[in-house]
Amino acid sequence: MNRNVSCHLELSLSGPVELVFCVAVAADVPLLSESISVLVDGRPEPPTELRDEHGTRLHQVHAEGDAVVLDYAAVAGGLADPAPATELDRLHYLRQSRYCEADSLAPTAAAEFAGLEGPSLLVAVGEWVNRRIAYVGGSSSGTDSALDTLLARQGVCRDFAHLSIALLRALGVPARLAAVYAPGLSPMEFHAVCEALVDGAWWVVDATRHAPRQSLLRVATGRDAADTAFLTSFGAPVELTVIDVSAVAEDFVVDDQSTLTQLR
Repeated sequence: MNRNVSCHLELSLSGPVELVFCVAVAADVPLLSESISVLVDGRPEPPTELRDEHGTRLHQVHAEGDAVVLDYAAVAGGLADPAPATELDRLHYLRQSRYCEADSLAPTAAAEFAGLEGPSLLVAVGEWVNRRIAYVGGSSSGTDSALDTLLARQGVCRDFAHLSIALLRALGVPARLAAVYAPGLSPMEFHAVCEALVDGAWWVVDATRHAPRQSLLRVATGRDAADTAFLTSFGAPVELTVIDVSAVAEDFVVDDQSTLTQLR
């Protein structure tokens, strides 16, 4: 399955700043082509690439000027082999994290999913979140947590993912967030989904139902959105003025939500 993705960002700067972009396809995905360009006031500024243990690729730039423009494009020419889950993964993704208050949601999780485990639990959590939370663009802030989302009954993809993660962790299932390119998503943007560890493998739970899980392309992996933001800045304030994301898969996929699939 060939997948074509791209990202165009324009930033307005108010002073010297360190920028960290997380827009590149994860390291393990086989690519046919890839390019990344960063301009500071029209001048090329080659970024420094850093990688974490899950293959997340960060591109770091120290910028002094008025404007930054990033362009990224890649063609994925195949599917990544799923990385084996480790005991450290299991422990790491069972823990509380900033946006996923598993302890506060434990009574709800126990009441709603009693007796379920394994694949059946993952399907049930995805369906439960999908039925109870309305997808409303712009309805949440960058600091809303899973509990905030449950109380508000609305959110965007990161909120759906955070609530799914918190419910699963509350039931003893390791869960994490994956930032992805999502062919078929409308309106097109970066997308966030939950991954849950069952039977030694990571399985996608996307309660939004907005894009086929089989075509998703991993960008970043972490405990929650704090670990997977497409842009982080340190220093002077930065304004994101333009964001344009594109993701197209050559093969049309019909997603059966009653079955499990891995992010590849």
